[in-house]
Amino acid sequence: MIKIAPSILSADFARLGAEVAEAQAAGGDWIHVDVMDGHFVPNITLGPAIVKAIAPHTNLPLDVHLMIENPERYVEEFAKAGAAVITVHAEACVHLHRVIHLIKEQGVKAGVALNPGTPASAIQEVLDDVDMVLVMTVNPGFGGQAFISGTMNKIKQIRSWLNEKGRHDVHIEVDGGIAADTAPLVVEAGADVLVAGSAVFGREDRAAAIAEIRSSYGG
Repeated sequence: MIKIAPSILSADFARLGAEVAEAQAAGGDWIHVDVMDGHFVPNITLGPAIVKAIAPHTNLPLDVHLMIENPERYVEEFAKAGAAVITVHAEACVHLHRVIHLIKEQGVKAGVALNPGTPASAIQEVLDDVDMVLVMTVNPGFGGQAFISGTMNKIKQIRSWLNEKGRHDVHIEVDGGIAADTAPLVVEAGADVLVAGSAVFGREDRAAAIAEIRSSYGG
């Protein structure tokens, strides 16, 4: 089943708890939380305290995407704050295998992310260890960017490798420029978790927005 994960990066931060609750009521499957440090990406967003604050407003899994340097320093804090999934960037981890297992030691699912310019081969050696691969379909840092169609081949390659390993339990998530026109492309390529920010929170009727994305790929 394809999951839709509304990203609170595009939500109204003045009423974040209500926005999260509305995303759940509208039919979202996960809540995506973009964490940025102003170093790994050119933006600063939020930390564990915000994750802890929104957790009581939803019973959906909190999907925490760490776009930060030295993410291993913060894994335990985000796990304690309520994260169900913690994803780190391959580009930010010198010892990627170690960080993945640190996440799992917290009782949290572990994801690994790739920027558009990073080849799929960068994570090939850890595919046996992860619960999810996140393919960035825009350059990370800001919401509302245009979808990069060249990332489709990367999704297909990773899905092929996972199928060869029999790892049908591993999600492929996509983040960036996902809306009703791009969702069918990434689903066909092999993605099964779609992060949607402005396509959901940029609409007054969030339920209609999520329904449009689902119907675009026949969901």
